Amino acid sequence: MATNRQAATSASPWRAPILFGVLAILFVLEGTVRNSMFSGSWNTSLAILNMGLLSAITALGVNMQWGYAGLFNVGVVGFLAMGALAPVLVSLPPVEGAWAAGGTRLMLALAVGVGTLAMAKLAWTRTRSGILTAVVLIGGFVAYRWLFDPAVIAIEANNPARNGNIGGLGLPVLLSWAVGGLFAAAAAWAIGKVALGLRSDYLAIATLGIGEIIVAVMKNEDWLARGVKNITSIPRPVAQEVALQRNPDFVDFAASWGFPAAEASGIWVKLSYMSLFLVVLLVIILLAELALKSPWGRMMRAIRDNETAAEAMGKDVTRRHLQVFILGSAVIGVAGAMMVTLDGLLAPTSYNPLRYTFLIWVMVIVGGSGNNWGAVLGAVTIWFLWIKAEVWGPALIAMLTGPMADGPVKAHLLDSAPHMRFIAMGAVLLLVLRFAPRGLLPEK
Repeated sequence: MATNRQAATSASPWRAPILFGVLAILFVLEGTVRNSMFSGSWNTSLAILNMGLLSAITALGVNMQWGYAGLFNVGVVGFLAMGALAPVLVSLPPVEGAWAAGGTRLMLALAVGVGTLAMAKLAWTRTRSGILTAVVLIGGFVAYRWLFDPAVIAIEANNPARNGNIGGLGLPVLLSWAVGGLFAAAAAWAIGKVALGLRSDYLAIATLGIGEIIVAVMKNEDWLARGVKNITSIPRPVAQEVALQRNPDFVDFAASWGFPAAEASGIWVKLSYMSLFLVVLLVIILLAELALKSPWGRMMRAIRDNETAAEAMGKDVTRRHLQVFILGSAVIGVAGAMMVTLDGLLAPTSYNPLRYTFLIWVMVIVGGSGNNWGAVLGAVTIWFLWIKAEVWGPALIAMLTGPMADGPVKAHLLDSAPHMRFIAMGAVLLLVLRFAPRGLLPEK
């Protein structure tokens, strides 16, 4: 009986509009009401919404992999980091003197590395000789390091206080979003060629390891993106707040709405970002829905539900898994490039698996895996709660401990209040798994 009621509820056509409506009300309250629960600032509300939209794009990529094909990607943070490299390498201007110092030799080293892998594969395919393949790999590695190491040393010695990296190509920043998807897709292809086709836990281990390796490389290879010294002033696709505040027409426009120029410029910039993010999000959802309802999408779900039966019907399961793994990772890479563009900063130390892997999975599970709109709902909802729990948590603890006498227990509870966001996320996940195990918007 309970199962029937749950199925009937999940099938209600009003469920999605109601849930999205409640979420919209929360953002309106955040922008208009000022009390202990809400900030009363549209700048804060729009900032939360923009990161929620980027989290939604990331959740869509994970949903493609897990919801469509049952692929467990535990390295989301790595694919986001791969995408984040794109604005640095595509949109920043070239660093003066970097290419002259070692750029040509660096490109030659990378070409030798790729060529070595190709030759090793060819040697193994043609001869099945492990000795010959090992000789090719060792010889190529020696040649690669002979070219690579001096080039890196020269580039990192080029004005290290301000640069010390190779720089970018000076191309439009919107182009870098697509390039970020290509970077992540290339990494996914390399991982998938090795790990897909084996047991599902091998893919989880591989993605977990590769994700950490990618972040570690970004932290330590200064020539690439300055490592832990970070990259700032990444180009933006929207106007600068300072430029708007110096524009008399904008100042008059802000005054006509009753806003100071400083506050209005922040709102305008965030609205501009929101418009771009919504366009990308809606395009991805449209393409994902068309793919899901096509013969390809039905085949992917059939493979997810029963790989053995799909193989018996002549389907190449490994190839299809590789396709959807690359597509999902490309979407995650696009989100990574967009996040860096929003922040204007690439800081490799900020890529924390708790934020960029675990929390994304919570979003997908809470929203409803296999449902694209569910992934969006879960992402924006969880991100809103993640941010507000930092404010609501201490307030809740202060209220609960108010009647308590002063002492070490009360002090410990008050000091632990900032960790309430982790407890809140765990509680939300447990409640959803208990009362809506298929998510807020289950797969149809």
